Amino acid sequence: MRRGSSESELAARWEAEAVAAAKAAAKAEAEATAETVAEQVRVDAGAAGEPERKAGEEQPKAPAPAPAQPNAAEEGDTQMLQRPPPTLPPSKPKPVQGLCPHGKPRGKGRSCKRSSGHGPGENGSQRPVTVDSSKARTSLDALKISIRQLKWKEFPFGRRLPCDIYWHGVSFHDNDIFSGQVNKFPGMTEMVRKITLSRAVRTMQNLFPEEYNFYPRSWILPDEFQLFVAQVRMVKDDDPSWKPTFIVKPDGGCQGDGIYLIKDPSDIRLAGTLQSRPAVVQEYICKPLLIDKLKFDIRLYVLLKSLDPLEIYIAKDGLSRFCTEPYQEPTSKNLHHIFMHLTNYSLNIHSGNFVHSDSASTGSKRTFSSILCRLSSKGVDIKKVWSDIISLVIKTVIALTPELKVFYQSDIPTGRPGPTCFQILGFDILLMKNLKPILLEVNANPSMRIEHEHELSPGVFENVPSLVDEEVKVAVIRDTLRLMDPLKKKRENHFPDICMHRKHRFPPVSDRMSPSKLKLSKLFILGSQQLEKPYAGKEDALDGELTSAPDCSANPEAHLPSICLKQVFPKYAKQFNYLRLVDRMANLFIRFLGIKGTMKLGPTGFRTFIRNCKLSSSSLSMAAMDILYIDITRRWNSMTLDQRDSGMCLQAFVEAFFVLAQRKFKMLPLHEQVASLIDLCEYHLSLLDEKRLVCGRGVPLGGRPPHRGTPQ
Repeated sequence: MRRGSSESELAARWEAEAVAAAKAAAKAEAEATAETVAEQVRVDAGAAGEPERKAGEEQPKAPAPAPAQPNAAEEGDTQMLQRPPPTLPPSKPKPVQGLCPHGKPRGKGRSCKRSSGHGPGENGSQRPVTVDSSKARTSLDALKISIRQLKWKEFPFGRRLPCDIYWHGVSFHDNDIFSGQVNKFPGMTEMVRKITLSRAVRTMQNLFPEEYNFYPRSWILPDEFQLFVAQVRMVKDDDPSWKPTFIVKPDGGCQGDGIYLIKDPSDIRLAGTLQSRPAVVQEYICKPLLIDKLKFDIRLYVLLKSLDPLEIYIAKDGLSRFCTEPYQEPTSKNLHHIFMHLTNYSLNIHSGNFVHSDSASTGSKRTFSSILCRLSSKGVDIKKVWSDIISLVIKTVIALTPELKVFYQSDIPTGRPGPTCFQILGFDILLMKNLKPILLEVNANPSMRIEHEHELSPGVFENVPSLVDEEVKVAVIRDTLRLMDPLKKKRENHFPDICMHRKHRFPPVSDRMSPSKLKLSKLFILGSQQLEKPYAGKEDALDGELTSAPDCSANPEAHLPSICLKQVFPKYAKQFNYLRLVDRMANLFIRFLGIKGTMKLGPTGFRTFIRNCKLSSSSLSMAAMDILYIDITRRWNSMTLDQRDSGMCLQAFVEAFFVLAQRKFKMLPLHEQVASLIDLCEYHLSLLDEKRLVCGRGVPLGGRPPHRGTPQ
């Protein structure tokens, strides 16, 4: 009886424990469900119905569950249980079915919240960078590949919550953005139009003619047609043997549309087209470098990472686009042979001689690195070629940045919410026979298509992948995103051992690259080194590239190749900062604009500038300043199509500044006159700022002002 009584008591005790465990599990499940609902709303309320993590993405490993227990305790079954061995120690609390090891309900396709990847967890994972690609357009395929390689999160249809990066196809104004990063600068499309680019470069040519001789002499039509005719006639009178060729490019044209060659100014098509569609006429480069008897140009990709401070990167590889007819110097008989003279891919693809090739060194579109290899095999100094190209890019961007700053402050005024900007630019460069690079144009929206059209039958086309385009363009987009990664600093803070200097982690580059790629990389770096003297302790921009690492789960860039973009500015700032005179003038212009968001300086702002910088004198009165303002502003406003705002634009302010510099500092070269006047203005404004600072602190102003040296 005692034995039976003992077994009954033991069974009753187990039954009571099972009932208590079931009640506790039910209570924990109810509390966890309410908490999880609140967390899900907080995690991503605007994911447009999409899960935060892709279905195929690797899930972080959750902690191992506790040892299995009898099902009756899990499910709350109150039936009699089989007696366990009495010698077993008390077990740990067991997870209930449908709950994670932390006691929270498991969601479909989701791991436990504590290891969900939205913050540094037990395995060190972080949430992925989010990219809004709803406006990507023609760059969509290359962008998708880049995002997959980076293992980031793409939102192809947009998102209600802000994304980290917005990828627009055409313009900064494709969408209203108030945070994050966008791949367009406001005003860039306007700045690289042919007329605006020509004016910006011409301003720099007036200041530094030798430094900016890489851009052909240009005239703006119809405003400068008479000047063009007069200058051509004057040169012909001095040299009767001169037989020039000119190329006419519509201002808003693209893909070769509307371009034609002429031998005489009288050949320009004036009837009705120039008024509605202004153009630029330039000297035609008659002696280009030829390969296989064909003319070609170079498409280089340049990343403008930041405007202030200025940061410029150049891709180490680009594309070479070939004509499809053997080149001959232009004559009246072959002027209309567009497949001989124009290198535009969109034109030559319609030629019967166009060759599609998957090889990087053959066909009508090749990689620039293959061209450099071929030139190097013939004894060409590739280091000098790269050095000249880098110099051309930096100088061109320096010419564009002043007006870009005005656009930027207009769309994103200081103190108002707005995104930061970056942009990939396409530089079209022609190599002359003597290997001097010539700038043809700059594209704000270079094509990022990685396929081409193949005609199956007359009028029937299909898109065929282009391996040459994919090799170059995907690398440019992917590594641009890597450089703009907003979570990179957070990863470096959380995993300093993973993000240490690459030379402490990786084998030599020579062990990870093919001999041909290694040789081209060295040529690029050696070419760039010609622009600088060695700086002690100076780190190369490529020293921070993330290439491989032993722990792929902690370092998301472990599987990626070296970054293909090389920093050239501010790395070489000391060699080029003296050229940034117009940039300093733009800072003065923006300071006196007055109203945030405007782009033109009114008469009151101009008078305040003259007064604060103490530029008026007995020989140059305020009345004379007013006349100068009216004359220059009226002339520039008559040349611009946009008449929405009245006032002095930046180009007009620069012209007025030149006039004041020439009157105040005579007998000096123009760039020294301008630099002296800028120094004088900055000196007086610094004194004024210091005076206002002292007044703001309530310090008496009876004493002498702080000593200042004379402006340099």
